[in-house]
Amino acid sequence: MSSKTDVLTKGAILTGSRGRGIPDSDYESSNILNEVVSLVKDNAASYMMYFALIVIMLVFQVWTEGKFFTAQNISNLFNQAAYVAVLAIGMTIILILRHIDLSCGYVAGLSGAVAAILMEKMGMNVWMSMFIVLAMGLAIGLYQGALVTKIGIPAFITTLAGMFIFRGLLTRSLAGTGTIIVTDPTFKAMCQGFIPDFPNNNTGVHIVTMIIAVIAVVIFNAFKIRSRMNREKYGFPVASLPIFIAGKVVVSAVILFAAWMLAINKGIPISACIVAVILGAYAFMLSKTKLGRHIYGIGGNDQAAELSGVDVKKVTMFAFCSMSVLAAIAGFLYTSRLSSATPTAGLAFEMDAIASSYIGGTAVSGGVGKVTNAIIGTFVIMSLTNGMNLMSIDISYQYIVKGIIFIIAVAFDVKSKKK
Repeated sequence: MSSKTDVLTKGAILTGSRGRGIPDSDYESSNILNEVVSLVKDNAASYMMYFALIVIMLVFQVWTEGKFFTAQNISNLFNQAAYVAVLAIGMTIILILRHIDLSCGYVAGLSGAVAAILMEKMGMNVWMSMFIVLAMGLAIGLYQGALVTKIGIPAFITTLAGMFIFRGLLTRSLAGTGTIIVTDPTFKAMCQGFIPDFPNNNTGVHIVTMIIAVIAVVIFNAFKIRSRMNREKYGFPVASLPIFIAGKVVVSAVILFAAWMLAINKGIPISACIVAVILGAYAFMLSKTKLGRHIYGIGGNDQAAELSGVDVKKVTMFAFCSMSVLAAIAGFLYTSRLSSATPTAGLAFEMDAIASSYIGGTAVSGGVGKVTNAIIGTFVIMSLTNGMNLMSIDISYQYIVKGIIFIIAVAFDVKSKKK
């Protein structure tokens, strides 16, 4: 009896409500571990892309003998991923609506070529050239959207035909000149430039980049805390406080690490800023506006959405116009990075965009997807490309690897939907 009293006095054994003879600390640890396992199981599709990205980066860091996580390579990765990220944002909207756009790659290639011709061959101002090309992108979107919504031609057929047409136009536009070298410094800065730092900064660290990163972390955490408080206010389930804090610490650390790698190089690329602005605008549209709710509603059940008063044709037209305009911007970024317009620009761009969207969790059946997750999918695809380039792996094997990753991602989505 006395020994039992001693044990209870020391507080080593739980009794009462927990009464299983489990030590207090072990009970709490087990509880948190069970919650983590439950969260992973319930949100496997959402977490898998982050896990895949981390594994890919760590594997290439080892296989390249430390070359992957260098300041120069991380900066290059951001610039390489920019045009695919812009395409993936537009493609996510299309896929949510259960359509597809196979022409966006060559729309991007044609846009870059036309911009180069206007600037280098016709001597036009860079801003006027880009405005004209954006208008061209909008016209292409209206043309393809009209074929889908007014005439009723399936998007697959419409954009497949468009892929042939715009590839032919790209080849024809550069037939007389071949590759056009772009010399305009403003245009080249889109994917080769960096945001400016404070003058006379001799520390070796881009101070403005770190300030932006800290501000981003503060805004991110403030937004998540506010979201958690709102969910608690209305009685929605939330993760336990330790899990919530751990998640935010990990994300904040990743943001600061990426910013540090950029800061010890040349700072944040301008291309990353362009992608961030586009991403923010589309994320806000999808999550906070009526148009966004209509997009998800149509993707879930277009007939029910139409009976509810949603103008399905108008929303679909918006999606195709949006895709083509974003393809034009992607063409600017790609041409800017290479400082040239080439007849091969646009080859398989649409495949990278589609793969990025699906790897980012966009449902094969439509109605589900986030543009923010599509960016993670983009980094998965481009990290594979970047890492294999560092290892000098033949392009044929690169296509095989990306194809395998793509089919695994889609298979995982299909299996999770069945469950």
